[in-house]
Amino acid sequence: MFFHLMIGITGIKKGSKIIYQTEPFEVIYEQHSKTGRAGAVLRTKLKNLITGAVINKTFQGSDKVEPMKIENRKAQFLYAESKLFYFMDNENYEQFELNQEVIGDSAEFLKEGAEIDVFYFKNQPVNINLPIKMAFEVVEAPPGVKGNTADGGSKQVIIETGAKINTPLFIKIGDVIQINTETREYAGKFNG
Repeated sequence: MFFHLMIGITGIKKGSKIIYQTEPFEVIYEQHSKTGRAGAVLRTKLKNLITGAVINKTFQGSDKVEPMKIENRKAQFLYAESKLFYFMDNENYEQFELNQEVIGDSAEFLKEGAEIDVFYFKNQPVNINLPIKMAFEVVEAPPGVKGNTADGGSKQVIIETGAKINTPLFIKIGDVIQINTETREYAGKFNG
């Protein structure tokens, strides 16, 4: 007899990947609370890793879920067309596509040739995971005005993928900067 490993609500955290109603989900929000006699509850927002749809789900103290068995593989981002993003598996060179609803905000940091991790569920690619830090060229930047520190000494620039990022005033067009893809924040400049 085969037993599935199940986790209780205390094991469900933001970023957890779980199976809910036979589909893979990522927990994008979680709030634990205890309500007197009713016991502990966990309010969550779950993102379907196949469709990109977000649902609200409240788990009761005795509920259990199955953790998602994830296979990670490296893939290369090839190109985007309309709302579809095309990738190539680095192991078997097979090409596949994922839509923008599934990829979400990560799409702003996809540049041709970038190597990323792909989550597989039941041998099908379902979503991506970007490296935490990636390098991008600045393609638009307003001039930094000396003495303009009223706004904290930052300005908004546009990187090669079209994403807008707040950077220090000294960043200019052509600079290569490092971005934290999780927080969308400037993480440093490459000298070269």
